[in-house]
Amino acid sequence: MKFSLVWDRSAKGTYEALKHKAQASRTAGERSERNKASRNVGLFKQVRKCIFLLQQNPTPPGLQTHEFSSIPNPYKKEQKVSEAYAQQKTPGAYRVFWCYGPQKGDITIIAITQHP
Repeated sequence: MKFSLVWDRSAKGTYEALKHKAQASRTAGERSERNKASRNVGLFKQVRKCIFLLQQNPTPPGLQTHEFSSIPNPYKKEQKVSEAYAQQKTPGAYRVFWCYGPQKGDITIIAITQHP
């Protein structure tokens, strides 16, 4: 079952900022004729892939999805928020926080942030 994405305003802002940085890095790389992708391009690809996989199946083993108790669910206080790994084994690795809802078949992206 493919889920529909609902975005929290701050999560969407973070996603768009990562996308903008990746596009700027890609453009700068083309001007300088570098072959290697920049960190910003790689980070955006990883976050985008994580969100794509969540939309397809929220619990694939590769994302190491698990409950996260420090963030309250914005729709139903009794339900948990989950954390998925966009990056692994990286200092300051990025995580995507999400929950089910508001409607059946929806996943809300609550936050995209670096792990402390």
